[in-house]
Amino acid sequence: MKAGRQKVYEFLAGVCSIGCFVIIWFVATNGTLLGEMIPRPDVVCVAFFQAIAGKIGRYNLLVHIGWSLSRVLIAYGAASAAGIVLGLAMGWSKSVEAVFQPLFGIIRPIPPIAWIPISIIWFGLGESAKYFLIFLAAFSNVTLNAWAGAKAMDYKLVGTARMLGASRTQIFLTVVMPSSVPQIFAGLQIAMSSSWATVVAAEMVRSSEGVGWIITTGMNNNDIVQILVGIMAIGIVGFVLAVIMRKLEEVLCRWNKSGQ
Repeated sequence: MKAGRQKVYEFLAGVCSIGCFVIIWFVATNGTLLGEMIPRPDVVCVAFFQAIAGKIGRYNLLVHIGWSLSRVLIAYGAASAAGIVLGLAMGWSKSVEAVFQPLFGIIRPIPPIAWIPISIIWFGLGESAKYFLIFLAAFSNVTLNAWAGAKAMDYKLVGTARMLGASRTQIFLTVVMPSSVPQIFAGLQIAMSSSWATVVAAEMVRSSEGVGWIITTGMNNNDIVQILVGIMAIGIVGFVLAVIMRKLEEVLCRWNKSGQ
């Protein structure tokens, strides 16, 4: 009962905060000097739904979102798999940690956008450059959290498993990996947000479709409404992706929630 009330309260609080923001936006731009630079929210919302029904460039808004999501999911999937493997290996094996920690420590602080010139030189202006940038954005977050999860395991459980005759492989599969799952999911959520932000930046460099392309084209045409439509799409899709990741964590890590 308490949990249900809390969810209703959180939903209503979220609706109120968004409503207040829209009202402030409307008042600030309705017949004011600011309104000459930024369109009213109703104008942007109408343009948003028109972009879904009509076209921006060759495609409608949903297809542009689909292009961006496809780029994210491909690179994000590869980065997640590689990051989980490397992170768990670094947390479990001191030899692997000694080899990869210095290199990872150097690469991790570098923002993905800083790799744009190198990605263009290495891969050109095609899809490979975008996949490379998104991969880097997701890989660091997943690796760091998988590594932290493996390092934070309960060594009493490891000792108990050894006393019962479990091999090193069995301990890794039955103790280390399950105990790292909550941390891994935290990394996956952060990586998804980073990937979505990075694909927009990558598409703004060179693309003929995608949400980043919508914003860049609006900038080139001095169309502030189209720019805000692209920004609105980024925010909505990012919010939906975050909700999906949280729901997945609730389902797959239910045992961790119930134990808290």
